Order: sequence, then C-alpha cells, then structure tokens
Amino acid sequence: MDAIRVLITDDDPLVRVALAHFVSRAPEITVVAEAENGVEAIDAVERHQPDIVMMDVQMPVMGGIEATGAITARWPDTCVLAVTTLDGRETVIPMLSAGASGYMLKDSSADEIVAALRQARQGTSSLSPRIAAMLVQHVREAHPTASSDALAGLSEREHEVLERLARGMSNAEIAESLHVSEGTVKSHLGSIMSKWHVRDRVQVLVAAARAGLVTFS
Repeated sequence: MDAIRVLITDDDPLVRVALAHFVSRAPEITVVAEAENGVEAIDAVERHQPDIVMMDVQMPVMGGIEATGAITARWPDTCVLAVTTLDGRETVIPMLSAGASGYMLKDSSADEIVAALRQARQGTSSLSPRIAAMLVQHVREAHPTASSDALAGLSEREHEVLERLARGMSNAEIAESLHVSEGTVKSHLGSIMSKWHVRDRVQVLVAAARAGLVTFS
C-alpha cells in the first residue's frame, strides 16, 4: 500500500495528539508535522510536502476554510480532509467549495478516519454519514445558482456517469450499470473534473447541483 504523509492541523494540542495516535496505527500513514492554525498549516505544507492535510475548520489566526483554499490552489496535488466537530451547512458547504476532498466529524471512529485518509490518497472522497445527509438536503432545497450553460458541456456518457454519481453509486456500481470497466468510469469522471475545473467527486456533485443538472434520490 502506498505511503501516506499526513499533516494534522488543529488548535487543540490534545486533539492533535489523539488524531496522530489514531492514524499512526496504520502502517502506511506517517504524521510528518502538526500545525495549530491555517497560517502554520500553509507553512508546514511548503516545508514538508504532505500528501494529505487533516484540517480543523474553526481556528484562531486563520481558519480551515481560508487555509484549504490557499493550499489547494497552491499545491493541487495535496488533499485536504476536514476533521472537525462542526456539522452545519454554513461550514460544510464553504469547506467543500474551498477544495476539501472530504469532511469527517471528530466523533468518527479511528478506522473511519484512516479509511477516509486512504480514500483521499486514492482520489476519492469521504463524508461522515451525517454530513452526507446534510449535503443531500442542502442541494434538494437550494435553487440553482448557476446556469448549466456556465458549465462545459458533457458527452452523453458523461451525463450518464454524473446521473449515477448523484444516486450515490460507487465507481464499480456505475461500471456495472453501464456495462463498462471501472477504469472507463474513472476516465469519464476525470474528464468531467477537467472540464469543470474541480478536483473530486464531491465538488462535481456540488457544481452539478448548483447548476440544476442533477437531483438527489
């Protein structure tokens, strides 16, 4: 399994210690640095080049949303995984929009957080179940804020992949549904991300929902 270099960012030193203890139990995960706010996180990313930044949202000096936007813009190959107690849409949506690849709550089990790190390293997204339910409710209630014309046109097959993604299907399930390989599905998703200038499945769905291209069932 590929090694995963992790930076932990949280203003509570006890939380940093606990998270480091949890994730270091996985043999492929190494905590390379810690930071207590967004400014320190940006500096630590520059110095240590981690694969993933575990990011709290509410911190002094600079919060997680601003730091996530700065990190993902400057180091697009570095993933940010939000790990926080905050579960309101006023923090979840801005955090995902800033570029976070996933959003996990601190009451998640150690195994769930490790799994989220592994998925982020593989280019997929993780959401705590409560966050996923909130996101679905948010897009159900939201009125489209962008015209679908503002998003680059998709091929017929890409629309089919997008529709199934909105149903919550995994890559394997989409592949089986469309009678294609999982690699082909990943290729179509990569094409959508490239056209829309987003970096993961969560951001694809957020962009599509805002443009009124998908509904969630």
